[in-house]
Amino acid sequence: MQIFITGASGYIGGSVAAALVAAGHSVSGLARSAATAEALSARGITPVHGTLDDTPVLASAAQAADVTIGAANADHRASAEAIVTALTGSGKTYLHTSGSSIVGTPADGEFVPAIFDEDTPFTPSPARAARVAIDAMVRGAQGMRGIVIAPSLIYGRGHGLHPDSVQVPWLIALARKAGIAKHIGPGENRWANVHIDDLVPLYLLAIGKAPPGGFYFAENGEASMREVCEAISRMLGQGGRTEAMSVAEAAAEWGEGAARNTMGSNSRVRAKRARANLGWMPSAPSLFDEIAHGCYASGGG
Repeated sequence: MQIFITGASGYIGGSVAAALVAAGHSVSGLARSAATAEALSARGITPVHGTLDDTPVLASAAQAADVTIGAANADHRASAEAIVTALTGSGKTYLHTSGSSIVGTPADGEFVPAIFDEDTPFTPSPARAARVAIDAMVRGAQGMRGIVIAPSLIYGRGHGLHPDSVQVPWLIALARKAGIAKHIGPGENRWANVHIDDLVPLYLLAIGKAPPGGFYFAENGEASMREVCEAISRMLGQGGRTEAMSVAEAAAEWGEGAARNTMGSNSRVRAKRARANLGWMPSAPSLFDEIAHGCYASGGG
């Protein structure tokens, strides 16, 4: 198949692109610079020069492909809209990447018991309402196969140009800098999580089997931020010690939005549909195993 990916140079998109190239598909990817274009070409990915704001470029690339995957920016409505408009009536596939923070509950590090699967009704926080609207636009598009995957906290070393995820490396970097692992407030807030090596097969399954309008969470377990910080502390030789920090301190490290809506929130989801309807069977190492013995222990990811 011909597959076009926005975010082909990123963590998720790059890992999916690598798997598709390895499977023999013809993959093209959006490239914002000449250096990125050259690096993608070296990995067997045909560069498409442009940015998410170059909507005619996106439309043309999507129309030329059998499948388009959006993995660059879950909140960039113009790019998603351009792809949906270009593909409406074509019968082709657009697989859009969202995230489980759409059901997240900002809680400043406190525990919130709510758990969501794909059929659980929810009202998004104001910070995620626009993202939910984009997901609905993709899923409701007519005459095409619009699919949304919403990963939870992703960990593990990626297989593209940028192999590092976000949250766990942030926590490790802060623990190294401060000499102790830190979480927001008590760190009892919990996030579902998924290994990148389990997430990539879900994309491939969705390409092959998901119906129009399909929506899938991706998770294979959950942990509190305090538990993650304790594991990081042990891995770094800090004895499992952790320390609470305020939202203001966290915002100074990661920005206000990331502190409140990601690092201090709860996002507890279950990938019911991925398992039951697509036959997804995650089997990669757990988050705690990856921290203790995998890419993070060896200095990567």
